[in-house]
Amino acid sequence: MKKSIHFVGIGGIGVSSIARHFLAEGYKVTGSDLNPCPELKEIGITVFEGHARENVDPNIELLVYSNAVLKSNPELKRARELGINIKSSPEVLGELTREYYTIAVSGTHGKSTTTSMIALLMIAADLDPTVIIGTKLKEFGGTNYREGKSKYLLIEADEWKASFLNYNPDIAVITNIEEDHLDFYPSLESIIEIFSKYIKENLKEGVLILNEDDENSLTLLEQDIDARVIKYGLKKDKAEKIKLSVPGKHNVYNALAAFHVGRVLGIEETLIYDSLKKFKGSWRRFEEQEIKMKNGRLVKLINDYAHHPTEVKATLEAAREKYPEKKITALFQPHQYERTYRLFPSFISKLSNTPADRLLISDIYTVAGRESEEIKEKVSAEMLADNIKDATYVGNLEEAGDYLLEVLQENEILIIMGAGDVSRLIDYIS
Repeated sequence: MKKSIHFVGIGGIGVSSIARHFLAEGYKVTGSDLNPCPELKEIGITVFEGHARENVDPNIELLVYSNAVLKSNPELKRARELGINIKSSPEVLGELTREYYTIAVSGTHGKSTTTSMIALLMIAADLDPTVIIGTKLKEFGGTNYREGKSKYLLIEADEWKASFLNYNPDIAVITNIEEDHLDFYPSLESIIEIFSKYIKENLKEGVLILNEDDENSLTLLEQDIDARVIKYGLKKDKAEKIKLSVPGKHNVYNALAAFHVGRVLGIEETLIYDSLKKFKGSWRRFEEQEIKMKNGRLVKLINDYAHHPTEVKATLEAAREKYPEKKITALFQPHQYERTYRLFPSFISKLSNTPADRLLISDIYTVAGRESEEIKEKVSAEMLADNIKDATYVGNLEEAGDYLLEVLQENEILIIMGAGDVSRLIDYIS
């Protein structure tokens, strides 16, 4: 009989990739989520919509839960009653890192893109990695997982709730460190402290690849580190050799990190450069498409996951770099009241005087189980728009769609940004 695993919160981009791995390994996989997850059902995973005690089969051997799932979840309660082994998704992924030669990519920004770049150059070099990632790649059949047959495991290592403290990589990449996840971390100092702990205790005698142009990342080197340290940066490296199809200085940094991983793995420079040049981006990372709006006008849509002030600014600068003569309208959906409130000053400073011709702010996307009613009373999308120079508040996504149908003209650029459901805007305008 197949071993069976049940995933609570299986629809999450990180958890679903782990579920796909165990399915590929021959396990019987079930799961539950608030969303229907048709992609997982198509590959043979039973997915229950919603969380309920009866979703937990008494015969399952392991229940894995997303870090976003509350401890009071009825399925976790049922598993405890039945004496079923319970682990968080980072704990399970951590066990995998100890079975493989693991490359782990961490940082506030650029994790998914950097991991994607590394994956494709490793595949090009016939290293055949298993890849567990927080985005979707066309090269992976539009999924977030690749089954490899070699000793290599490549993962995106998230710092939220100190998840990466479960991992033991052989190569650790740190792209940058900034304030984020302030619903969990009280300060930037506490974030740097947890990164320091990760490098000191989990990497040991491996290789640390670190962005020397990022001051916060450099502070990690103030402690004694057993690992071999490789620093990268625009001045240190020959960045002009990096030729990319995706725009933006932030992507050059991502590519430099990927380059050094490739060199540690013994991949030839020419193959690395060629692989990076062929990289076309990943799901919701400056993802472009032509859409015909309901009014018949054709526009270029750029769909991006940016939700942190630095990421939003970088996306807008990349768009202006690629389309210097086009009129650009950007719609930003803030993600989570807590993040919006804690990073309010940063949003104002980073998004005032952007290179976009129009900057629109839609309602804040609320995250179930991670919001404080007290914070929700202190901040709103309208307040954010009022404080950002030349920004306009446009209400919910349906109202934003009505606004865009009026103002967008033929062949203009529309950028939609956010980590919530901002992609639904497409349904309202096309």
